[in-house]
Amino acid sequence: MNRTEKKAFIASLAAVFAQTSMVVVTRNDGLTVAAVTELRRKVRAAGANYKVAKNRLATLALDGTQFNGIAPLLQGPTALAWSEDPVAVAKVVVEFAKTNDKLVLLGGSLGSQVLDADGIKALAELPSLDALRAQLVGLISTPATRIASVTQAPAGQLARVFGAYAKTGEAA
Repeated sequence: MNRTEKKAFIASLAAVFAQTSMVVVTRNDGLTVAAVTELRRKVRAAGANYKVAKNRLATLALDGTQFNGIAPLLQGPTALAWSEDPVAVAKVVVEFAKTNDKLVLLGGSLGSQVLDADGIKALAELPSLDALRAQLVGLISTPATRIASVTQAPAGQLARVFGAYAKTGEAA
C-alpha cells in the first residue's frame, strides 16, 4: 500500500468505528483460506463485518473513537469483527471459535466498555436484538390482552343474565 491508500484505509476504518456499536478482536494465526472464507460468510449472514487489518493502521483508525481501549489487543496476526448488533457478532465469532481452535478471541469493546474474551462469551449467550424485541412486545401486549378480556367479561356475563331472564319470561 502506498501512503494515499493507507490514508484512505484509515479514514474508511475510522468511519466504520464511528458508526458501529461493537468491535471484536480475534487472533487468526494458522487459519486456512477456507476457514476464513467460512467465517466471513457466517459473519456477513449475521449482518456483521470481518476484516484483517494491519495493526498499525487499525490503531491509527482507533484514535479518537470510543473503541480506543482495544488498541493494546492489536498485536500479532489479528482481525476485527464489528456490527451494529453487539450480540450477533459476538455469537458468530464465539460459535466459530468453538469449532475452530485456531481462531482465538482476544477481547473487544462494546462502545467505550472494553471486554475481555470472557466478556465476549457472556455477551454471546444473550438473546439477539430481535429476540429481545419480541419478548418486549410480548410483555407489553399481554397486559392489554388481559385488560380486554376483563372488560369484556362483565359485558358477556350481563348479556347472559339478560338472556336467561328473557328465556324465563318466554317460558312463563
